[in-house]
Amino acid sequence: MDSAASEKSIIALDGWLQTPPGAYVRAWEQARLDELTADIFGFNAVQIGLPQIDTLAANRMPRKWLADTRPRPLRMANGSELRQVAVTLDYAELPFASQSLDLVVLPHVLEYAAEPHQVLREVERVLRPEAQLIICGFNPASLWGLRHVTARITGNHFLPRDGEFISMPRLKDWLKLLNLGATQSHFGCYAPACRTDKWLQRYAFMDKVGKRSWPYFGAVYMVQAVKRVKGMHLIGPAWTKKSAPAPAGVPATNKRREQQDG
Repeated sequence: MDSAASEKSIIALDGWLQTPPGAYVRAWEQARLDELTADIFGFNAVQIGLPQIDTLAANRMPRKWLADTRPRPLRMANGSELRQVAVTLDYAELPFASQSLDLVVLPHVLEYAAEPHQVLREVERVLRPEAQLIICGFNPASLWGLRHVTARITGNHFLPRDGEFISMPRLKDWLKLLNLGATQSHFGCYAPACRTDKWLQRYAFMDKVGKRSWPYFGAVYMVQAVKRVKGMHLIGPAWTKKSAPAPAGVPATNKRREQQDG
């Protein structure tokens, strides 16, 4: 996928996120991201792409930015407010210093990026040691993923057509090559690929059943990873207190002898 096609796909995803299935995905991802980011600490956090979701809403870092490839309107077509883009960038060339960020969130960036491997390399570069990365993606091993594949034959597209869905095992292999160790993974949105609120509500029961019965086949997933640096160990506080030896008296024999000699 070239850069022009990538930008076109991202714009198509923006429109799709305002549809009933898009709102369904946004609600699940917002809830999970609030849980995952609430206890991640540091100073600098960046969300790259997808301003329709505030991935850092629950995070308490003092400096948080939204970065994207272009400025966005302050409202979606349905009237919902969007956060202002603080940094415009190219996904493959991040304008941040090496080892300067404590948290990066990539919501549906890799599957619509022209160079997903380069995006990950850049993210690894800007993360501090032991900093964290969260990735959201569409799951090819799901009813939605199957619909996406068959749509290339039938022409009846449900999701933006140019997205290249990445399976979770494949993504974890990419992360491992960059010393980004996956620590948590989550799947969600088990309803079939329905276009209306009415049918999504009818299949709402599948979210509970699917999480219990076929947990790896949700339409979307999240992967949380930590940047590992070989040979580096975090040093914590010294909780064990060692008692100091009791002071011992020293006989002043030399001083007494000098006084007698005098």
